[in-house]
Amino acid sequence: VEVTPQGGPMFDMMSAPGAPESMENFTEMLRDMMPQRKKKRTVKVSEARRILLEQEFEKLVDMDDVTADALERVETLGIVFLDEIDKIAGEKSQMGGPDVSREGVQRDLLPIVEGSNVGTKYGMVKTDHILFVAAGAFHVSKPSDLIPELQGRFPIRVELKSLNEADFIRIMTEPENALTKQYAALVAADGAVLEFTEDGIAEIAKIAAMVNSRLENIGARRLHTVMTTQLEEVLFELPDLAEKHVVVNAAAVREKLKAIVEDEDLSRYIL
Repeated sequence: VEVTPQGGPMFDMMSAPGAPESMENFTEMLRDMMPQRKKKRTVKVSEARRILLEQEFEKLVDMDDVTADALERVETLGIVFLDEIDKIAGEKSQMGGPDVSREGVQRDLLPIVEGSNVGTKYGMVKTDHILFVAAGAFHVSKPSDLIPELQGRFPIRVELKSLNEADFIRIMTEPENALTKQYAALVAADGAVLEFTEDGIAEIAKIAAMVNSRLENIGARRLHTVMTTQLEEVLFELPDLAEKHVVVNAAAVREKLKAIVEDEDLSRYIL
């Protein structure tokens, strides 16, 4: 069968990440001008049927209609989430420095949030009916540090409560790809079994909540640092362990982390 290679090395180099929109349009223009090269591949019949089926599907799709439908959906049903907006909030400064840069980013966001026409590689997009949701930790800055015009574009404000021990326990047990299950799968790759008891999970949650309250509150990220510290020695020595069944209970957690938790300096840099 004959297949069309996806792109080429020259175009991949020209359309580098972060390139301006004009460069992307120029790259697309060159790609359209250059004839598409095809190459022959020898494949199994089942694979050939799949390739031919995809090629026929592509002939039935009008990309202009797809682009027009996508633009309409974005303008009427689009949701844009602005994460870590607290990083661009700061006290006003008359002098140069990062505060001036932060305010400049806010003023760049202002017309997009309040409604304007934004040029994209697929055409102009009206942001009048797009829902903008912003979130941030605001440990250092406050929402009031944002410029008043941008504050007015987010009329609904919700303050979330910090995660507690019960939340940490749920995070470690309920999700399909919970941390405990990830570490169990990692240990299983070496033919061993890693078991977390209920009191062990509760002790890890307790330590994570305690360190968050004493030091910077980084939320559920603290679980990753605590469990990494708890299991780093086990994972390093696992191939040479005679006992391939590792149990993490409350006593094991306290024995491993007690000295680190009691020393605030160690907690700050290790946990």
